[in-house]
Amino acid sequence: MNQVFYKSTRSDSAPVTASQAILQGLAKDGGLYVPETVPKLDVPMKELAGKPYQEVAYAVMKQFLTDFTEEELKSCIARAYDSKFDTEKIAPLVPVEDCYYLELFHGATIAFKDMALSILPHLMTVSAKKNGVKNEIVILTATSGDTGKAALAGFAGVEGTKIIVFYPKDGVSPIQEKQMVTQRGDNTFVVGIHGNFDDAQNGVKAIFNDRELEKELDAAGFQFSSANSINIGRLVPQVAYYAYAYAQLLDRGEIADGEPMNVVVPTGNFGNILAAYYAKSMGVPIEKLICASNENKVLFDFFRTGTYDRNRDFILTSSPSMDILISSNLERLIYKVAGESAEQNAAFMKQLGAEGVYTLPEEMRGQLKDFYGNYTDEAGTAETIREVYEKTGYIMDTHTAVAAHVAKTYRKETGDITKTVIASTASPYKFTRSVMSAIDPKYQKEEDFALIDELSRLSGTKIPQAIEDIRSAPVLHKTVCEKDEMIKVIQSFLGV
Repeated sequence: MNQVFYKSTRSDSAPVTASQAILQGLAKDGGLYVPETVPKLDVPMKELAGKPYQEVAYAVMKQFLTDFTEEELKSCIARAYDSKFDTEKIAPLVPVEDCYYLELFHGATIAFKDMALSILPHLMTVSAKKNGVKNEIVILTATSGDTGKAALAGFAGVEGTKIIVFYPKDGVSPIQEKQMVTQRGDNTFVVGIHGNFDDAQNGVKAIFNDRELEKELDAAGFQFSSANSINIGRLVPQVAYYAYAYAQLLDRGEIADGEPMNVVVPTGNFGNILAAYYAKSMGVPIEKLICASNENKVLFDFFRTGTYDRNRDFILTSSPSMDILISSNLERLIYKVAGESAEQNAAFMKQLGAEGVYTLPEEMRGQLKDFYGNYTDEAGTAETIREVYEKTGYIMDTHTAVAAHVAKTYRKETGDITKTVIASTASPYKFTRSVMSAIDPKYQKEEDFALIDELSRLSGTKIPQAIEDIRSAPVLHKTVCEKDEMIKVIQSFLGV
């Protein structure tokens, strides 16, 4: 097998191995790591049909993580995808009406982030050993709601690591917040900031680029890494579930070998749909990559016009994990369509930083034809939840509803009847209030935990352990800071 190396999207610095890219998270020049070439799957899809999730994950991930031995990678996979998930399937594919919902929320924190964040700590500790790292690794993450809890759950108690999560104090759902602030583990630290997700993310990126702080931490025996989707160790595991979705369709005879499927992804930071793009590049038969946005429709406008413009009002919606105006992972796609010119990509990113906007030239836009973007407003999201429930009894969360609505719009607009897989990114139990009041406004008056019981009754599903755990859990993290105090808060937690 050929060794796959990773290079930065912003400079022509020397390529690094997969384990080095995972440890660093962000490249020293502020760029994101991308594989020099996206490797091809070396197993035919029909051989993966009917295989358990762990085997499909290995077939995909071994192509990207070439400096891991078979034993190392299989051990990471076995420890990640185990009884933490409430279904042996790990990511079941559920047919509803004329689509298939790829349920990515069966892990410990009931959101798709578990699919990658249950394996990242194991990849990280193996990478540290491989590279002779003596420092304690400090995972630094900004979250719009789901990454934070999934990363906390993944890293809690993992030796040789600490984790610090920043989230927008008033920009996540009550259940998302409760999940984070009740997190146990001496190596965990959760901080609310006065600001939105982009403020938290920009703060974290600035901290990664602060060389003085890096020296100070190194002297104290610490080094930063990231659990955000900017880390290649987050992105690679996500590629696996798109291959698994196709393998499930093949296994059931729902699709002929080689017949393409479309994929619809509710998108904020662009990582999850980028993973689908990598799956397509590897050889998984994916036709259209349908990018679904909420009212913060910066990506819809980008795919329609070729201009990325974050100069707009930030809207708080019922799908908060997508309330993002700077889609970090889009940079990996821009680098690709810029002919892998780090110089050209860096110029766009500089312009985005300075003016909040950049425009792709026509010949670059022409390379985005695999993608289709659209969006839905709050009324459309609620209406989709209610309609699908009334017709089928299936209850989805708000983010999945954004994708389902856009899938319908796409079908109407194009007449395309290709088999369609919708990435169902969170359990409805995570956004109970929004989901239940979409089904019937009478639920608005109920308190959160009464709504959870009612959702269980209506959907005929068991209340997830993640929700039962926080019913009575004490709040352990109470720190709140201004966005310009993030460094001070980190220094105080680490005692430096």
